[in-house]
Amino acid sequence: MDLNHALKVALQTGKVRLGVRETMEVAEAKGAKLIIVSTSCPEPKLTVPKKFGAIPIFKFDGNAVELGAACGQPFPISALAVVEAGSSAILTLSTG
Repeated sequence: MDLNHALKVALQTGKVRLGVRETMEVAEAKGAKLIIVSTSCPEPKLTVPKKFGAIPIFKFDGNAVELGAACGQPFPISALAVVEAGSSAILTLSTG
């Protein structure tokens, strides 16, 4: 799967929350189906475990600037939460 394409489709057709604060809010409310974090994510709760409660965490192989670019955004994104995937296959990512 092309991760960049899956991210863009999820952003266009689904519900995605961008940023560490937004990701933490939706994760603590158990509203996220997947969390994606960059290598430069500053939040230890999102970087240490493989799961935040029952929510899988995918480690993006790049920093916040690269994750922002992969999402088609002109700003860095340290973390994002997929609430609804829309037409994207993003929920099939392996979080192992």
